[in-house]
Amino acid sequence: MRLDRLLPFALLASAACVFASELQTTFKVQTSAGQAFCLLSASDRHHYALLVLAIFAAGLAFVALVTGSKPAATAAAIAGVVSLLIFLIIDLPHANQVGTLGTACNPAAQDFDAKAVPQAGFWLELVGSVSLALTTVALATLSTEQLRDIAPKPLRRWGQRPGSDGAEAP
Repeated sequence: MRLDRLLPFALLASAACVFASELQTTFKVQTSAGQAFCLLSASDRHHYALLVLAIFAAGLAFVALVTGSKPAATAAAIAGVVSLLIFLIIDLPHANQVGTLGTACNPAAQDFDAKAVPQAGFWLELVGSVSLALTTVALATLSTEQLRDIAPKPLRRWGQRPGSDGAEAP
């Protein structure tokens, strides 16, 4: 088995990580004394954008593998890169940030210092978004023939045109 045939499975696992991270807690806000004040979930921070991007990237990768479509592979790569940008712009700057507690946890805006401690959702989002960006960009660099070649056998048969015997035209 060639290693390039593992790319669709790595892409699917990456999309699953990004999907799961959106359902997890991203940060636990602690007071300076170490007491947990509140939990910030990923869905509250991104409004399920990463969940949609993960489904979109996996679906477009499926289409690219079945049909050999370069535009679908490119669109999957864009979705993967956007998921990484969301992580880098929205979540990463707040990791371990210490500051006055704002309206994210309490609408009354307390006046004591708090720290945003990364939780499992943060780390899952990190691994998932980086690997999703890498795998989708790798998929987008392949030619139409390579896309069809690395597709698992059931997908290759599913993508054949009716009346085709699977042989390539000269």
